[in-house]
Amino acid sequence: MIIKKSPEEIEKMARAGTILVAALELIESRIRPGVSTAELDAAAERFIRSRGATPTFKGYRGFPGSICASPNSMIVHGIPGPYRLKSGDIISIDVGVTLDGWVADAARTFPVEEIGEQAQALLAGTAESLHAGVAEVRPGNRMGDVSGAIQRVAEGAGLAVVRSLVGHGVGRSMHEDPQVPNYGKPGKGPLLEEGMVLAIEPMTTAGRPDVRMGGDGWAIFAQDGSPAAHFEFTVAVTADGPKVLTPWHRPGEAAGPDAVEEVASAG
Repeated sequence: MIIKKSPEEIEKMARAGTILVAALELIESRIRPGVSTAELDAAAERFIRSRGATPTFKGYRGFPGSICASPNSMIVHGIPGPYRLKSGDIISIDVGVTLDGWVADAARTFPVEEIGEQAQALLAGTAESLHAGVAEVRPGNRMGDVSGAIQRVAEGAGLAVVRSLVGHGVGRSMHEDPQVPNYGKPGKGPLLEEGMVLAIEPMTTAGRPDVRMGGDGWAIFAQDGSPAAHFEFTVAVTADGPKVLTPWHRPGEAAGPDAVEEVASAG
């Protein structure tokens, strides 16, 4: 069942999103060679709790971390630990924040110092596909309009869309209906209605879309070992179009001034 939110409830989610964006900015400031993913996790947890919120992921179905930290060919669900970043790595950071019972969810893939041309194209194409999907989040559109836009841009950039992993609704629970695939046909799927809130999160690889599960039962890797990227926003469907509740992007990165309404990020 799809649970629609009132404008007041969406604003509460936006407040959680403000903390989340600030946590991502903190993590970004600490990404450098030699830093372990466990150190990033500890810093994020301290920060989130200092703002009166809780890290949504910690303890979720037994997950031990406050963030997911997934380097290189790991697509999602990396458990923070002893892995130390190296120059040329890419690292996907997924964060959930719960504030006053409302959840915000977002992810970014960061470069570690200078990265190669393939990785640069992977990050740019995946982020662009997210913005293209967000621009379709309007009452009266269908989920396939969102999914199809993501697929068109990602595949147009030469990337493989990971079809076995999808986005989702979000609200008081981290995972709600509906599913948000990253591929599909425009005009198909559930109708988008005002008050729906979606975690839109393209996950792509520079190789093939097939995945494998890691030995810890959490991490999911590109089966062919190719680099992978993950970008995510929490987005509300409003009468005025899409409203990004976790605006980690910088000026010029959005889908366009007429396409996406942003809430203020933390300073």
